[in-house]
Amino acid sequence: MGRAAKFDREAAVEICMHEIWRHGFEACSVKALSEKLGITRSSFYNAFGSREDLFLEVLARYFTQTPDRVLGNDNAKTPVRRLLTDFFKEVCRIRATDPDAKGCLAVNCISELVGVDETLGPVLENTIHSSIDRLEAVLETAAVNGEIENDGHLHEKALALQNLIIGLSVLSRVVHSEKELLSVVKQTLTGLGLYDEHS
Repeated sequence: MGRAAKFDREAAVEICMHEIWRHGFEACSVKALSEKLGITRSSFYNAFGSREDLFLEVLARYFTQTPDRVLGNDNAKTPVRRLLTDFFKEVCRIRATDPDAKGCLAVNCISELVGVDETLGPVLENTIHSSIDRLEAVLETAAVNGEIENDGHLHEKALALQNLIIGLSVLSRVVHSEKELLSVVKQTLTGLGLYDEHS
């Protein structure tokens, strides 16, 4: 009698990530995910604890793959305009080349879970606030380095950049042209004085 195939937990998390990314958290019930993975519900709970625990693991995995991870690196030697322009160009490229036009997993789940799910909603809120803080830190470093002027509105500019990230995610689900997405980036970054024409 053949031995049962070993359960590949890492592969299972990856599969679940794409299911939640495509269909949303609520649509991905334990039953639906278990069937997708070819395991029983009890095996699902044994492997992941709960659907909420799985989502937190999925979110952590997703953030290791997103383009904004470069903003958390030591970018002191990279001019801020080039850093931000290259970052947003990469966002446009990734969104435009996704054949499923899924947008951003986290952004997709914000409207679904924030203010609704007492466990996962605050996690997603904190994710966005952390992103805003990261963007503001990039701008503050640029101001200290004399690349941009600290006009007292760096926080507002960070909010505008975060809004651009979210907006591109949503817009890319219906506008699939990389050129058009890039035009949005150029208009916004130019208005903020943060666009690099040579990038």
